[in-house]
Amino acid sequence: MTGAAAPYRVYRWTDPAVIAVALMAFAAGFGQFGAVAALGSVAKTFGHLGGGATFADEVGISGTMLGVGLAIARAASIFGLPLASMADRLGRRRMLVSTCGIGLVLTVLTAFSPSYWWFVGIFAIGRPFLSATVGLSQVLAVELTDSRERAKAVALTAGGYAVGAGSIAIIHSLGASFLGFRGIFALAVVPLVFAPVVVRKLVEPERFARVAASAQVAQPVLGPVARPFRGRLAVVALLAFCISVITGPANSLIFVYAQNYVHLSGVVTSIMVVGAGAAGLGGLLLGRWLADRIGRRPTVAMSMAGLAVFGTLAYTGSSWALVCGYIVGVACGAVFAPAGGALANELFPTSVRASVAGWYIAAGVVGAVVGLLAFGVAADVSHVSDHAGFAAAVVFLPMMLATGLLLLLPETKGIEPEALWDVGSAGEDVDAHPDPAQDDDHPQPGASTKGIA
Repeated sequence: MTGAAAPYRVYRWTDPAVIAVALMAFAAGFGQFGAVAALGSVAKTFGHLGGGATFADEVGISGTMLGVGLAIARAASIFGLPLASMADRLGRRRMLVSTCGIGLVLTVLTAFSPSYWWFVGIFAIGRPFLSATVGLSQVLAVELTDSRERAKAVALTAGGYAVGAGSIAIIHSLGASFLGFRGIFALAVVPLVFAPVVVRKLVEPERFARVAASAQVAQPVLGPVARPFRGRLAVVALLAFCISVITGPANSLIFVYAQNYVHLSGVVTSIMVVGAGAAGLGGLLLGRWLADRIGRRPTVAMSMAGLAVFGTLAYTGSSWALVCGYIVGVACGAVFAPAGGALANELFPTSVRASVAGWYIAAGVVGAVVGLLAFGVAADVSHVSDHAGFAAAVVFLPMMLATGLLLLLPETKGIEPEALWDVGSAGEDVDAHPDPAQDDDHPQPGASTKGIA
């Protein structure tokens, strides 16, 4: 079957089609991270600051209450599973546009919350749409590129999300006193207004278009993830679970911890976020380089260990530990993004890739919920003075053991996804090559690729 069909049209990571995907991820990050950045303001608005030494007295809301609220919002992301899966039937572009638009509209509505639990509920309704947007943006980044450009495209998409999240964090740090959490969430209208301009540059990946035209589209959610895909899916989902046990509390509670517990000023918090942004950019570049040089699996393993160690350091109680742990932890997460995103998507054929992304989201949701609940309860029941540090150590450090699961997966560096599956069972053409019209940076099939960055 090789050579029977025309090559797939693929793009460079700097092409408008890929940049548009990264901008959609930016919009999702801007909308989704508001709950994290403004959580301290939310706690002050709907809680009560006391004079005692407990976590609730310092923050305004108990660790358990914060953990349950954030867990509900995170748990709602599980509905990103069917939303992402629908892209295997309705198309990547259509679903990406729909989920991003609906998610941003609901985020704006969160600004009108009359109480903490209303805030949790409204945000929880919108979160699945933004979670699906993030998952689908990675799917498009993979499908629009070849093996030489893929890690770069995934890094660009992850960077788009990170810049969106960092932007809202900086805005809150500098403007919380007059914007409040309501103003922060209302700002989600900005990416919503500019979305139509970005949408014009989005394209349907030819990989998916060919599978759809050959009637190899998937059935909703459960149907496509059947034997022989389930083994790899189980391993990938378990890895997503363990990573999210760390990143759920580490990302979601960091700003309320900095603002209400360590009492960092808005200026210092902004400097911390800017420093983390620079570290994140460096991490993305390093992660892309490592993913293409030493491989996806070792890069994922190193970054997971770093996330656990520096995530724990950030919660040990001092300002310097918070700033250092947060910045280096962000860098570790950025190193993880290109390798982890490429690996998770390269392991599966096009006909089920969006559905697998949905399961990846669902596993991450469960992990984040478990992490948030465990962190909140551990912080409340701890008898040591460093409540949050104890909780971080108990929850984060054991997750490093999950790196052993990577030994159960094949290395995908330098391999097209079609080559990892039998053509007959996957229903895909293995002859996926760059457009012949492209220049020497994308050589013809069979040409040497040695030395290409």
